[in-house]
Formats: sequence, structure tokens, C-alpha cells
Amino acid sequence: MFFSGFARGRVEVPSEQGPVSIPYVMGGQGPPLLLLHGFPQTHIIWHRAAPRLAESFTVVATDLRGYGDASKPPSSRDHAPYSKRAMAGDQFAVMRQLGFERFFLCGHDRGGRVAHRLAADHEAAVRALMVLDIAPTLAMYEQTNLAFASAYWHWFFLIQPEPLPERMIGADAEFTLRQFMGSRHAGLKIFHPDAWSEYVRCAANPETLHAMCEDYRAAATIDLEHDRADRDAGRKLAMPVRVLWGRHGVVHRCFQPVEEWRRVARKADGESLDCGHYLPEEVPDQLVDQMARFFQ
Repeated sequence: MFFSGFARGRVEVPSEQGPVSIPYVMGGQGPPLLLLHGFPQTHIIWHRAAPRLAESFTVVATDLRGYGDASKPPSSRDHAPYSKRAMAGDQFAVMRQLGFERFFLCGHDRGGRVAHRLAADHEAAVRALMVLDIAPTLAMYEQTNLAFASAYWHWFFLIQPEPLPERMIGADAEFTLRQFMGSRHAGLKIFHPDAWSEYVRCAANPETLHAMCEDYRAAATIDLEHDRADRDAGRKLAMPVRVLWGRHGVVHRCFQPVEEWRRVARKADGESLDCGHYLPEEVPDQLVDQMARFFQ
């Protein structure tokens, strides 16, 4: 029922683990805009925003490697197959295979971290970058305190060695999602029943659970190495960056998002919106207005 009028397909992209299949929806007209989702969701998060965005952009919304119905390649001791570099490489290849050399980019939550790495590693391809409800990964780990660790406990739970988090979540995935997502500012009422069913279906897959944990394990290890290498070399994102975040969320309480993005980008600005974490589903109209202004 979502993404009426959008084309649906899959793109196989090369990787060190072999071909990775990435599902996508695409629709609209105008300059290309790639939308990346977060944890523990799929491209479905954009179902409210994408139709309006398609009036001005050629919208592409994908599932990240390991999430939704995307491939879930085996991982390794260093978690490199789920590094943001690997996940960003998938998305860069998808856009190339769809015929888009340069595009606008927006990522929410984990998708924002993939988008950050995509913009860093493939600078010439990204015209402008928007990230939703995150500060850079390195900043969030290096500034961890009791308030942040208490609110974002899942960051430290999901990185535990396998199979502890996989087995615990897998015992009742829907219960875990209800507790985790329902405890945020807006509760569960913001999620369309069909969208919620998709999130539960995907999270209940043991392969998806493992892949999501590997995403977080990579974030706490190899991703930090990549981010520190950029910082030590003085590399900053060259394209305009805009960050939006929820005024009722943890990022607002614990960090200074604009200040942190200015540490990693030459030009960054942003503001909070009157919502919690799930901007694409809580305030889609406000988000679309912001995106239309910024990407034009």
C-alpha cells in the first residue's frame, strides 16, 4: 500500500563478501535524492514523506545492507562487512547503477551514519547532505556520559559479543521493538500498522538481528578508526550539511548537534523540530519542507 506509483526493484552491487542485493523504491521527477533509514527499520520509514518529495525530486529509498530485505552477508572478526564504509559503498553503487552520478542525500539514525561515510568517501557524488537526529558517531562515543548511556543503552547492549544480544532479542523481537521504540517521545502511535508489521517481520529474522548487531559492533570499532583517520588528516565534508533533530529526544539533551557537525564539515547548520526521534514518521510535512528548501 506504500509508495503508490513508485517503481520497485533490486540492485546487485559488488562487495568483498560477494554480490549484495539492495532493494529500492524509486519515483518522482527532478534531481535524484537518496533516502536512508535507521535502526531497526527499513525504507518504509519514508512512506509519508516520499510522495511529497517525489513532486520535486527523483526519490530513491533503499534498505541498508543487513536490514529489511537486503542481503545479509557473513561478517568477520573486525566487523568490516558492516562498517559504514561497506554499507555506504553499497548505496553509492546502487545510485551509479540507477544512472545517477551526483545526488542529494538524507539519512535518519543509522542511515545518517552511512550517509556521513558515503559523503566522506564519495565526495564528488553528494551534492548536499542532510542527517536526522544524530551527532557524528565519534563525537557521541567520545562524549558518552551517564545520561547518554542510560538513554541509548542499546548502543552498548548490541555491541556485546554474539550471540548474547541476538538470542535475547530473538526470544521476543516484537516485545523488544515495542519497549525500545514505544519508550521514545511519541510512543507507538506514530507508526502506521502496516509499517509496524514490516519492522517486526524484518527484526524477527535471525539473520537480520545478527546483521543489525554487527552494524553496531562496527560502529564501536572499525568505524571509529575510519572517523579518527579523517579527523587526524584534517579531512572535512566539502558539501553543505544540514542537521535536524527532535527537540524531545536524546540528541537534543546530550549534544550540540550543529557544533559537532561543524567539526567534521566545512559548512553545517541545522535546528531542532518539535518531535522526538522518528522525524520521517512524526513530522513528515515539516521534514519535507526543510528538505525542499535545503536541497533546492
